[in-house]
Amino acid sequence: MKSPRTHFLIACVVAVAALTGYVVWYATVSAKSAEVADIQSQIDAATENASRLAAARAALVEVAGDEAKVRAYFVSEADIVAFINDLESLGLSQKAAVSVLSVSAGGSSSRPTLQLALSVKGTFDAVMRTVGAIEYAPYDLSISALSVGQDAKTSWHADLGLIVGSTPPVAATSTP
Repeated sequence: MKSPRTHFLIACVVAVAALTGYVVWYATVSAKSAEVADIQSQIDAATENASRLAAARAALVEVAGDEAKVRAYFVSEADIVAFINDLESLGLSQKAAVSVLSVSAGGSSSRPTLQLALSVKGTFDAVMRTVGAIEYAPYDLSISALSVGQDAKTSWHADLGLIVGSTPPVAATSTP
């Protein structure tokens, strides 16, 4: 039979080995736990960035729609013919004749405008309704000059100067 001292030493060796195994296991689990926490914080940051990106894209879509609505109030140099046709159709709907006398570009490069000179002919009522319809047309425009005169007993004319907000011209790109 072995002595109690041998049993005690064997018990101490087993206890030290178990304690050492526990410490190594605890250190390994702690290191992995720290890695997992770091990865989780990276995932949270990426998720937050993705949600911000999605919100920014949604805002851009909304702003693009708003930009299209705002751009509809301005006349580009390329769309001047359609704008003139709209003015003439406004006159026809009010039973007056609208003639465009001149069109020129004006304003600054940051805020371009188009300057138009118009003549409206018809009865006094038709001329004034046409001037009002032009003034309140859905465009960024202002009347810079207005003169009204009578041509004959029932024929009137109005000469208008319009300043219409324009969009900057798109720069042409060349290909090599």
